[in-house]
Amino acid sequence: MHIRKAVILAGGSGTRLHPVTRATNKHLLPIYDQPAIFHAIDKLVDAGITRIMIVTGPDHLDDFAHVLGSGQHWKPKYGKEKQIQITYGIQNKPNGIAQGLFIAKEYVNEEPCVLYLGDNYIEDDLEPYIKNFKDGATVFLTRVKDPERFGIATIGKDGTVLSIEEKPKKPKTDLAVAGIYLYDETVFAKMADQKPSVRGEYEITYVNNKYIKERKLRAVMLKKEWFDVGTFDSLLEVSQHVKNKRGKTKR
Repeated sequence: MHIRKAVILAGGSGTRLHPVTRATNKHLLPIYDQPAIFHAIDKLVDAGITRIMIVTGPDHLDDFAHVLGSGQHWKPKYGKEKQIQITYGIQNKPNGIAQGLFIAKEYVNEEPCVLYLGDNYIEDDLEPYIKNFKDGATVFLTRVKDPERFGIATIGKDGTVLSIEEKPKKPKTDLAVAGIYLYDETVFAKMADQKPSVRGEYEITYVNNKYIKERKLRAVMLKKEWFDVGTFDSLLEVSQHVKNKRGKTKR
């Protein structure tokens, strides 16, 4: 079951990055010398993805279209097509990750897909997992120092996810869900009876728990660097990391 399509969520109000995000979307802020969302697209294209929907709010739709166009800046890793395809979906209000994915339902069209939260920076190669994906769902995990900020997973010895708790006050582990998910074609059916959480959002944890009940949610541990690009400190840290990685020095 080869995955061809991905959905990048690039909405939200970016309150932790005010006042900068009053001017533009946080996913268009620079990680060193490129907008943050370029890194998400690069990672997906390197993994063989050729169709991407960017889901964002109406206030910044024009900004994304101006910067990303229809995907003409990226060439598919495989095949003879001259460019990948980028399309856009509008999430009128930031009402949760699951709602953002649901907006792409007709685009995904009963195929498996990748869900990528655009404010994540990762360095692991996703291609082996995307290429070998069969069914169910896969979440990528990373160890964090502040687990109360994230969705936290517990996993069994066979790599099956046993539970995910959203921003727990007393985390059971330090294994955070890193904002990249692989879903089979049943993902949208699992949202049919979903209601908003106590936070007023349609949580992706609800969907993941449906897979957990079926024992079809698998975990992959990220081995390389991961950053949650949601604060000024983390944005500065990842920018410095990218600069150092490229071997560039300040002039």
